[in-house]
Amino acid sequence: MLNPAIGKLINNTDNRYKLVNQIAQKARNLADEAEQKGEIIIEKPVTIAINKMADEIDG
Repeated sequence: MLNPAIGKLINNTDNRYKLVNQIAQKARNLADEAEQKGEIIIEKPVTIAINKMADEIDG
């Protein structure tokens, strides 16, 4: 199970497709930034993106 729960994220978007696109875009941006800086990402970019979106919801 994803942590945070996916239901929490879906409540703040119009539909699941839009949510998936937002997460994918954020993950690509994170991966690109890390590559440009020469950083190594331990966690998967999608996991980081989901957690960041959840943090934005919590405020």
